[in-house]
Amino acid sequence: MHIQRRSLLLAGLAGVAAWSGRAGQTGQALVAVATNFAKVAEALKPVFEAKSGFQITLASGSTGKLYAQIVNGAPYDMLLSADQLRPQLLVEAGLGHERVTYARGLLTLWQPQTGEIGEATLRAGRFTHLAIANPVLAPYGFAAREALEVLDLWAPLQAQIVMGQNVGQAFALVASGNAELGLVAQSYAQGQGASWQVPDVHYSPILQDAVLLGTNPAAAAFSAFLTSKEAQEVIRAAGYGEVTP
Repeated sequence: MHIQRRSLLLAGLAGVAAWSGRAGQTGQALVAVATNFAKVAEALKPVFEAKSGFQITLASGSTGKLYAQIVNGAPYDMLLSADQLRPQLLVEAGLGHERVTYARGLLTLWQPQTGEIGEATLRAGRFTHLAIANPVLAPYGFAAREALEVLDLWAPLQAQIVMGQNVGQAFALVASGNAELGLVAQSYAQGQGASWQVPDVHYSPILQDAVLLGTNPAAAAFSAFLTSKEAQEVIRAAGYGEVTP
C-alpha cells in the first residue's frame, strides 16, 4: 500500500513537472494563489488571458503551505501570497525575484445574519464562539489578534475564540454555524449577512505581495497586470483596500 501511494505521488509530481515544462514553451504559467485571493484571481484570469494572449492555471492554498511546496521544489511560476514575508524569504533564498504588492487586505467582523454589529458586539461578549485564523500561521489571524489586543479584548475573549488554520477556515466556521461571529477578510464577507470593517489603525497593514519564481513570460505579464488600473479596480471592488504605489 505504501509503495503504491508513493508511486502515485511520484507520478503526480512528474506530471506537474512535465506540465510546467510545456507551459514555459507555450505561453502558460502555473500560479500559486493564497486562499483569500483565489476568487478574485479567478475573476481576473479571463480578462488577463484575453488581453495578453497568455494562459494561466491557478492553484490555491494557504500561504504557508504554498511556500513550503515551493521550497520543496513545486514547479510554480509565481506566488500570490497573503503576506509580504514569504515572498521576501523566497527572494532571500534565491528562489524568487521582482516582488510587487498587489492587494491590501481588510479585516472585518462578520456574521451570516443581517443586523447591526460592531465594536460593541465584541465588547458585549454575548456569543459562544468568535472565529479567527491562527495568528501564528495566517496574516489575517495575526491582524485579528492585534485588533483584539488594541481593544483590550484578547484576554477576556480567550474562552470564546476558535481558530481555523487560515482565514478561509475561519470564515467556514461561521458560515457553518460553529461560531456566531468571525474576524475574517472583507473579501469573504462582502455582500453577505452583517459586517463591521475593523478600523485599520487597530492592526498592521495586511499587504499581499506577488513574487516571480522564474523567467516565465506569462507569469511576468500577469504580475504586471495585477498592478494595472483595470485589475486594481476589480481587486478593490472585491473587498480589498487601495494599494499605495
